[in-house]
Amino acid sequence: MELENFLSYLFRWIHFFAGVTWIGILYYFNFVQTEFFKETDGGTKSAAIAKLVPRALWWFRYGALFTFLSGLALAGFLGGAVNAYIVIGMLLGTLMFLNVWLVIWPKQQIVIASNAQVLGGGQALPEAAAALAGAGLASRTNTLFSLPMLFFMGASAHLTGAGRVPMSAEGGVSSLALGLCVLIILALEVNAIKGKTGPMTSIVGVIHCGIALGAVLLLITQFL
Repeated sequence: MELENFLSYLFRWIHFFAGVTWIGILYYFNFVQTEFFKETDGGTKSAAIAKLVPRALWWFRYGALFTFLSGLALAGFLGGAVNAYIVIGMLLGTLMFLNVWLVIWPKQQIVIASNAQVLGGGQALPEAAAALAGAGLASRTNTLFSLPMLFFMGASAHLTGAGRVPMSAEGGVSSLALGLCVLIILALEVNAIKGKTGPMTSIVGVIHCGIALGAVLLLITQFL
């Protein structure tokens, strides 16, 4: 067994384990907890925010961190074999990671602190409602990104087409196509920070949007 091969597989295993943890909790937040909070009473919701949400957020953000770091290590092992599929997947994953640590977690800290004040007999923080909405938008965007991200991560090793050709070789995805994919993704990220959930508001809507985004990006890589 070669040391380099073992280390590459070890980082891949870490990537899988951390990624399953991260994305699993992302789907729990979006598909289960959010819908439950819409239907439950205020006391149950406050208790969950005080005791359940911080625990879930701990696994959520450190799952994201270790997924990101192990992904960088894997990209280093790939070297010249990096292709357009993995580049698109890495861009989506990186933005998702940044959304977790720079948007969702800071805003959820405000929500948790506000809830703690209310449970202690005080008033809710005035910025809590906006923080909750902002965290929700970023979380919905991460759910949107997750579908094509998972598709392109898998495609990098298992799907044929122009996107499978290494970036260092000829016959791969054109610079124009890759640039357009990046612009579309970055536009959606801008919306994640300053926009609205729109059709992503519902579970069905965000799933459909994620599938549509993946289809658009794939078509661009193959035919532009």
